[in-house]
Amino acid sequence: MNSMELKYGCNPNQKPASVSMEDGSDLPFEVLNGKPGYINLLDALNSWQLVKELKQALDMPAAASFKHVSPTSAAIGRKMSDRLKKACFVDDIQGLDDSLIATAYARARGTDRMSSFGDFIALSDVCDETCARLIKREVSDGIIAPGYTQEALDILEKKKSGRYLVLKMDPSYEPAAVEKKQVYGVTFSQKHNDVKLDRSCLTNIVTENKELPDEAKENMIIALIALKYTQSNSVAFAYDGQCIGIGAGQQSRVHCTRLAGGKADNWFLRQSDKVLSLPWKEGVKRPDKDNFLDRYIALEETPEAAIEIDWEEKFTEKPEPFTIAEKRALLAKEENVVLASDAFFPFSDNIERAIQSGVKYIVQPGGSTRDDVVLDYCNQHDLVMVCNGIRLFHH
Repeated sequence: MNSMELKYGCNPNQKPASVSMEDGSDLPFEVLNGKPGYINLLDALNSWQLVKELKQALDMPAAASFKHVSPTSAAIGRKMSDRLKKACFVDDIQGLDDSLIATAYARARGTDRMSSFGDFIALSDVCDETCARLIKREVSDGIIAPGYTQEALDILEKKKSGRYLVLKMDPSYEPAAVEKKQVYGVTFSQKHNDVKLDRSCLTNIVTENKELPDEAKENMIIALIALKYTQSNSVAFAYDGQCIGIGAGQQSRVHCTRLAGGKADNWFLRQSDKVLSLPWKEGVKRPDKDNFLDRYIALEETPEAAIEIDWEEKFTEKPEPFTIAEKRALLAKEENVVLASDAFFPFSDNIERAIQSGVKYIVQPGGSTRDDVVLDYCNQHDLVMVCNGIRLFHH
């Protein structure tokens, strides 16, 4: 089948809508369940490229959580600590340690749970039963993967009263060398962005400190590949095999950095003793927990204001305030975080903000007339910076 009618375009009034293969070949994916929409497929095809490239670059199962054509996070499969499992609300998933593809998605979904609500999922590897059980209980619009075990498919087909979108991607598919799209009746064309992001693009270390460990290189690759499929301007913070904060689509790069840094702070603080020991009542739903934690953890939020909102409905006893001083003290201990940017940093204010979230390693294209200012600031703070000359704008 080389074409498919969709429910509608970006909005319900935009009908008719369809996808097709211009060369007459079959579509590279199969719909196993549900009916796709326009945005569903934009998320599916962009997120598939991301996880496919991560798997190729690092030889590890990879997953992404996508919303509105940008990832909320991307991660490789790696065992999770008990603390991280609890922070991601997956400490009750049986068999999680035995499924790397499930841990990859648990990490991606658990990074920025507010943004991942109603996400589209991409998996580099076959979806197994453990991963499907995790997906079953989260609010999500659909999934794309190269295959599914029968047990996983049986679970996913029942989600959303049988309407959950399940796509099977042909892993051997390669796009045409030139891609096209239309805007306002005008056709644009460009070479498909086939730049390879791996360890070979991390050799130009420009700072005085040139100690770049393998773990940092791995996190740089994860962040760079995520940015390749993130709406620009964009930056990503990465740590422990996953993106822990992505700032996407901002006109100012420092606003991207602030946004991503705030999400990285949230990820660290969710794993604090104060958050993990909150006395939740039995039956409080995960989205309700997320809504509370978003305010309880926020550095700009007064702790009393967060607690006073319906705490009786959520907790067996009134939580203690999580003071801003406590939060800053915990964040000051974090280190070895990676910061990646899809284009050069024009000012050192980005680096100043990044340091507040534990950034030690930076990768960016370079090429600003103020590169020397940014480099001097990195040297003053003993950071390691790679300038790889690769811009990753995505629109």
